[in-house]
Amino acid sequence: MIQQINLLFISGAEIAVILFIVVIVFGADKIPEIARGLGKGMRTLKDATNDIKHEISKSAEKHGIDTDVTKNINEEIKKVKDDLQDFGGSVKRKL
Repeated sequence: MIQQINLLFISGAEIAVILFIVVIVFGADKIPEIARGLGKGMRTLKDATNDIKHEISKSAEKHGIDTDVTKNINEEIKKVKDDLQDFGGSVKRKL
């Protein structure tokens, strides 16, 4: 049921080469600053998307739109997906 996700089709050796190049280009002392900046940027983006989601749901509730419908649909899709993965797993084991 657990499938291995290949992160952008990059192997461990390729990641090591990329990290080596980053260390050479920016220097070891600048990497924590870069990582901190990327982390803050990602956090800001996440907060902005959460604010937008909150505003949309608040507006939908104000206009009387039922937002629970999407939750029910997502739950049903998840159940079907899990059933298909369980069925696919049994088929793969038999092959």
